[in-house]
Amino acid sequence: MTSGAFGARLSAAMDRHGPLCVGIDPHASLLADWGLTDDVTGLRTFALTVLEAVAGRVAAVKPQSAFFERHGSAGLAVLEEVVAAGRETGTLVIVDAKRGDIGSTMGAYADAFLRDGSPLAGDALTVSPYLGFGSLAPAVRAAESSGRGLFVLALTSNPEGPAVQHARDADGIAVADRIAREAAALNAAEVAGSGARLGSVGLVVGATIGDAAARLGVDLAAVRGPLLAPGVGAQGAGPAELAAVFGAARAHVLASSSRGVLAAGPSVTELRRAAELASAEASRALRD
Repeated sequence: MTSGAFGARLSAAMDRHGPLCVGIDPHASLLADWGLTDDVTGLRTFALTVLEAVAGRVAAVKPQSAFFERHGSAGLAVLEEVVAAGRETGTLVIVDAKRGDIGSTMGAYADAFLRDGSPLAGDALTVSPYLGFGSLAPAVRAAESSGRGLFVLALTSNPEGPAVQHARDADGIAVADRIAREAAALNAAEVAGSGARLGSVGLVVGATIGDAAARLGVDLAAVRGPLLAPGVGAQGAGPAELAAVFGAARAHVLASSSRGVLAAGPSVTELRRAAELASAEASRALRD
């Protein structure tokens, strides 16, 4: 079991290093830009170079599982290596796999990504609730028992998202609001029992969704969990946009930057500098 609940560990990391998560997204195009081959050798060099540059300097890293899976079992072995290396440096690792299923299948995903001793188990996992929030119960139980966290897709910035996430049920409540309420209920018990600032069940909320949360009645501050926010800074959202999206919940936001940092590679020095600038920018936008 990890030492302490994820929400408390993430809060401490954000206070220490700033509210930035660096994505490790080895797109084929980025491998080419770095002068690397689009194979497992290039994948491993890319991922471990990013870790060398930012580990111990940012709140978290977020390897995108799909870009490792596309290289087969050898690519998954590199993902396992990234998870282990992050743990050794004390850097929180959010595995971005967006898993979501029902029954024993969801239980198997939880076992793979949230069980102590699993080589794929980082500190948190992204999950999809669109088979019903209750379908995530195996992941919720596994995360709680191991001290890990979840980031539940809620309000994403892709153009297809609103058709599902903004839809309202028979009671007039938006799907995204239902998801936020479920996460808030899980966090309430954890926060009340521990006194932590944040619970361990977070949401994924795009930083470029404008006033969607407010229009849908989603109280992001009431979630009392971390809000993983792609799209901060160079990707489009500055202080004014963040105020519109997150309002009183800005201090709960973990800004996610991938290409904005990764484009500075392959130089470790330049990657580190880009991460430092992104972290400072996120801190000004979210904490000042």
